[in-house]
Amino acid sequence: MADYNRKDHLYKKAKEEGFESRAAYKLLEIQQTYKVIPNGAHVLDVGAWPGGWTQVSLDIVGPKGTVTAIDLVPIESIGDPRCKCITGDARDLEEILGHPGPCFDAVISDMSPKLTGIKEADQAGTVACADLALYVAQQLLKKGGNFVVKVFKGGEVEGFVKSARPMFNKLVRSELKSTRATSNEFYVIGLGFKGTS
Repeated sequence: MADYNRKDHLYKKAKEEGFESRAAYKLLEIQQTYKVIPNGAHVLDVGAWPGGWTQVSLDIVGPKGTVTAIDLVPIESIGDPRCKCITGDARDLEEILGHPGPCFDAVISDMSPKLTGIKEADQAGTVACADLALYVAQQLLKKGGNFVVKVFKGGEVEGFVKSARPMFNKLVRSELKSTRATSNEFYVIGLGFKGTS
């Protein structure tokens, strides 16, 4: 893996502004361009630790919205009654929530596997995470809802993009200004979920 400055200007800005991670600015950038989270929305954040995307989502949804955040790693209490933090496996989310059916306006995921530095392994791991997020979206995203997921270039990612495209009215790939210059990540953004037949 290429060397990078973990404590770059966005890392420092995140600490100054009270965000749990610099990744918060990625969701802010996506939201500014694509409006993936409506005001008043119910948002599901898959693989949410350490909570930067959850914090941004709460800012966006306003007083009538809610955010549900799930991760295998316990998320520090956000301390907001609109937020439910779940420690668990996203594969079990339907059972955890009690089989609610499509109930979220947006499903977002900045989830990553534990990176090894082995390019092929990291690409495959990221696609597996993206597949999981898309599976969850298929179960719990409302018709017309939006989806955001992180992937890395190369490997099986083109197959993932191809499989996801028919599920949405529009699917775009976005490389962000807030992504580190050394990273090969991009985001797949699905707008207008068509629902499950």
